[in-house]
Amino acid sequence: MVERESESLANATRVTCSVLSVPIDVLDWSAALSRIAQWAAHRQSRYVCICNVHSVVTAARHSGFRQIVQQADMAAPDGAPIAAMLRATGYAGQQRINGPDLMWKYCERAAAVGESIYLLGGKPATLAALHARLLEAFPGLIIAGSWSPPFRALTPEEDHAIVDRINASGAATIWVGLGCPKQERWMAEHRGRICAVMIGVGAAFDYHAGSLRRAPRWIQACGFEWLYRLAAEPRRLWKRYLVTNSLFIAWAAWQLLSRRLSRMFHG
Repeated sequence: MVERESESLANATRVTCSVLSVPIDVLDWSAALSRIAQWAAHRQSRYVCICNVHSVVTAARHSGFRQIVQQADMAAPDGAPIAAMLRATGYAGQQRINGPDLMWKYCERAAAVGESIYLLGGKPATLAALHARLLEAFPGLIIAGSWSPPFRALTPEEDHAIVDRINASGAATIWVGLGCPKQERWMAEHRGRICAVMIGVGAAFDYHAGSLRRAPRWIQACGFEWLYRLAAEPRRLWKRYLVTNSLFIAWAAWQLLSRRLSRMFHG
């Protein structure tokens, strides 16, 4: 088992805000990047969840997944509605910390300091394109390895082998693109076994590899990236957005109303 260092220093200034019973970190880009870099420098076994509406609603509906997110070392506010909820509950100016941009910003930083990364997830063709794109953007980046897992459960022997391979690579961060909730479950299961920081970034691999087109910056800034994704993949995403967005709006409204009523009656 990997020896985890004391959490008192790394989490001394951690502030979270509950969104549908899910603790979301209150932090800016500088804090998010610095916290991961600090853990990575000491090869600490940590995991980071990037929480959008889909993952927060999934956590609210399923206790097992909620526990995984609650136990994460960082739960970043991805998705405009999540950041908006933090602002509405008193954290003015809260930014959206999304997976694709977090990966890109950190790779730039890793290349500058000679820190190696590992890519886990996606199809072989996607990984190859991603590998080439990252090296084109950051020539000094060290990609210690990559792995496209099969679409089935691994045997204990296979799982042990990939853990050994990742640890032997020397990578300080593992970028996990398996999609929610698979990537969060994988990271939680491997904390304490993998000597690196694991960050679940969902569709970031596809975006950076060019296999999936991301919304223009102005659409992202307006908070409608989800609508752009829905228009791009309606058959796959319509049910997710119809159900999760509707539930989030209803539950978030109730949370804010309950908070206001509590203040009224309890000062």
